Amino acid sequence: MSAKTEEIAILYVAEHERLERQICRRVGCRATACDLVHDIFLRIWEKATERTGNSSAYLTRCARNAAIDHVRSESARANILNGFLPEQLATAPATPDDIVCARQDLCSIDEILAALPERTRHIFLLNRVHGRSFSEIAGVMGISQRAVAKHIAKAVAACDAIA
Repeated sequence: MSAKTEEIAILYVAEHERLERQICRRVGCRATACDLVHDIFLRIWEKATERTGNSSAYLTRCARNAAIDHVRSESARANILNGFLPEQLATAPATPDDIVCARQDLCSIDEILAALPERTRHIFLLNRVHGRSFSEIAGVMGISQRAVAKHIAKAVAACDAIA
């Protein structure tokens, strides 16, 4: 374990319960408080540099700020949701015609993807299904990001043909 990791681990053991209690008083939920404390220590670990000063005071300020940010975001989320009627949040049930059309579109897309060259299909699926970035795909496939973009464009153009 590195010195940085060990220092943060010792600090976590010493302070996490106090910080959880402090945050819990503000947000009213022990689980949320626990999550916020973990987020605080994760940020400290990611940005750790040699700090001088009172770690306890710094953590207290971080906890206070995290609790305030959480309460503000929950309040904003509640205000947004209060502006909608329940009918606006519910989606209309799919009609049998919608279901048939969706299945036909999926079959068409399957056929189009099967007709693509294997490498193009593989790159497209890595990006669109598995959520990999162009740079990740380029690194794994041993090609440039520009080549990845060209493969994706080719696959998207083929899929657009059914629209």
